[in-house]
Amino acid sequence: MTRADDLSVDWFSSSYSNNQGGQCVQGGRCSNGDMAVRDSKDPHGPAFRFSAGAWTGFVEHVKSGR
Repeated sequence: MTRADDLSVDWFSSSYSNNQGGQCVQGGRCSNGDMAVRDSKDPHGPAFRFSAGAWTGFVEHVKSGR
């Protein structure tokens, strides 16, 4: 776990990622229920943080092809 904006974040790599050094997005579940997203090549850099509802809506739109 690392900290982002004073929240504990449990980071994980995309299931589409590999260890070849390519582009990778990491997701993180925040201790308050939010979702964070960051660039794996810059783990100490900025992360985008989304409310649980906003993240769920985004995922639903992606899955539906919108």
